[in-house]
Amino acid sequence: MAEVLEWPMSGDKNEWRDMPQTPAKGRGRPIRVLIADDHRTFADALQVAIRLHTGISVVAVVHDGESAVAAAAAKKPDVVLMDSQMPRLDGIGATRRIKEVHPEARVIMLSAFEDDRSVARAIDAGAAGFLSKERPVKDVANSIKAAFRGEPLLDPAEVRRILKFLKKKRAEDVEAGGRVERLTARETEILQLMADGLAPERVAERLGISRHTLRTHVQNVLFKLKVHSKLEALALAIRFGKVRVGEPV
Repeated sequence: MAEVLEWPMSGDKNEWRDMPQTPAKGRGRPIRVLIADDHRTFADALQVAIRLHTGISVVAVVHDGESAVAAAAAKKPDVVLMDSQMPRLDGIGATRRIKEVHPEARVIMLSAFEDDRSVARAIDAGAAGFLSKERPVKDVANSIKAAFRGEPLLDPAEVRRILKFLKKKRAEDVEAGGRVERLTARETEILQLMADGLAPERVAERLGISRHTLRTHVQNVLFKLKVHSKLEALALAIRFGKVRVGEPV
């Protein structure tokens, strides 16, 4: 049995570990699995449990998204078990990048919370399926084998529902982006100054307008963006690149 190796990433405590290889039993080679989860106890328990199943080999265990991408590029796993929430790069971002560097990998998203938005984001990023961390380990093993065979991990009706959700979400994003683009130069300038941290009186002073005029502009912004607060307006403007964070005051 090969020795367990430690490979430090970026000089910090995050690392990915080459795991001992399990010989293939019966015909064919074992399914190569990469585990990516920042909960080390859960990841180690999952690794031990999965290795008990015939025909599955855990080739690496990582604890952050950047390390997951690096390990996927180096180890070329067949299946990746990806935690949705991880440091340095979340599971959605890591899945997108893994599908770029190793498109053959089948990614199964793991999460303690399963909702339409999470599932939709995972599928949109290229994940083959989505599993709750509450599921028994045997279900995870069966999903690994099904993913390796190229079988769908979601019921067709579920897929249709998720695709409908994504279509609706994208339509909403297009509409929201259009509203942001309709902001005037002055309204955008006000939002930028707010993002820079200026108090209302300083924004008015900087622009040479009265506080009353400033309030009128802000109300117009809220109306155009269909939001109820300045914070929501800022978040939307930042999301669509109309306002930048970190600009000098």
